[in-house]
Amino acid sequence: MSGVIDKRTSHHHQISSLWNRETSWGHARCFGDHLEGNCLLPRNALSSRQISSTTVSLHQEIGMPSLSPTMTQGNIAKWRKREGDQVAPGDVLCEIETDKATLEMEAMEEGFLAKILCGDGSKDIPVGQPIAIVVESEEEIAEFKDYKVAAGGASSSSPPKKEAALKEEAPKDESAKSSSNQSAPELPKSEQTVSANDRVFASPAARKIAEENNVSLTNLQGTGPNRRIIEADVEEFLGSGTAVAPQKPSEKPIQSLDFTDIPNTQIRRITAQRLLLSKQTIPHYYLTVDTQVDSLLALRSKLNNLQEASSGKRISINDFVLKAAAMALRKVPECNSSWNDDYIRQFHNVNISVAVQTDFGLLVPVVRDADKKGLAAIADDVKTLADKAKKNSLKPTDYEGGTFTVSNLGGPFGVKQFCAIINPPQACILAVGTTDKRVVRDLDGGFTTSTYMSVTLSCDHRVVDGAIGARWLGAFKSYIEDPVTLIL
Repeated sequence: MSGVIDKRTSHHHQISSLWNRETSWGHARCFGDHLEGNCLLPRNALSSRQISSTTVSLHQEIGMPSLSPTMTQGNIAKWRKREGDQVAPGDVLCEIETDKATLEMEAMEEGFLAKILCGDGSKDIPVGQPIAIVVESEEEIAEFKDYKVAAGGASSSSPPKKEAALKEEAPKDESAKSSSNQSAPELPKSEQTVSANDRVFASPAARKIAEENNVSLTNLQGTGPNRRIIEADVEEFLGSGTAVAPQKPSEKPIQSLDFTDIPNTQIRRITAQRLLLSKQTIPHYYLTVDTQVDSLLALRSKLNNLQEASSGKRISINDFVLKAAAMALRKVPECNSSWNDDYIRQFHNVNISVAVQTDFGLLVPVVRDADKKGLAAIADDVKTLADKAKKNSLKPTDYEGGTFTVSNLGGPFGVKQFCAIINPPQACILAVGTTDKRVVRDLDGGFTTSTYMSVTLSCDHRVVDGAIGARWLGAFKSYIEDPVTLIL
């Protein structure tokens, strides 16, 4: 264990996610389907060698790593190693719950786990705060038995002299405070209020009249000596007509409620924060259109027969929706954008985020380059990503980089129509309702039935004007109602 960790990068390879701060290499693997290889972690979040001013030996602090661009804090789900265990490069130290998934944190060098600073279940640990101490030899473990982390995340093993000095200063502060209190002048009795420690000064006659008429003495101002409330004050108050009528006691006592507090997962808490931020800072507006899907359903039936014959995955209505949304974004690229204070960024990639409800919270994995993929490829991607999401095993590359979101509550839940909250930094999200049959007029003036599906587009008015949003919905509607154009 010689040298500084952030200089040892020759045996590591760089992954695609780079963040705009000084960095140091560290291992992290996704829990379930592992994120193999290395994640680029903030320097202050990883290990660093430190020499304390006291007798503490040369040691290595393991900090809470930043495992995604939006991660500012994490939770320790479970430690795999215990204090005193020997560790080697590649050994899993602990499981970290981030805002997106549960990841495994690996050791980078050989040593011994001397001290765990944040135990199992520790929550809201800021990125960079030390969570464990690693030393070179087993003999050094005992030195870190009482090792603590000071406020602000800095390690601390303060010498006893400093603590004694602080204790000596405390009596001085108390004596200074006492002398300050003694020097405060006391108000004369004539200027004191009639209430001291919630006690109201009133004559017995005044109290009796007030009680009989359900009048609170705290509402009255006394005119007696030292502002004492006398009988005349109560009678004047009653004569003014401002007396409060006596309240009838509640007939039934309020019963206590039974409840269960369910702890929020890190994913749910981050989702709540981002959705609240979206509604508070993004000017939403909503556009709804009905689309006729009879031709789409007929084409889907034919394609699924071909898929079954070739042992392929079935194509859902949602797969058609994703493809149609991607093609409409190519035709109206203004909706494939995001807001910045100095500019609007228009993306050239069409990456569709798909909202997936899981036991851990709402996740939005991304179907990349959906405009360039066929319906069968989109169906494969969606099913694979949905399975990973439900197992909480998504990799960062599975959920980062979306430019437009689709949320479907129609197919799985039968919701007819709803308005979705924009997923920042995106500018639009499409809410898809269920299909239903309606009676409509035919070309001959008679009546027939047709199947319709309602969709609602939520737009960021800073980026997408109303006419642009309507143009996108028109393009989407044309693709849905003439689905053959999706496979040309």
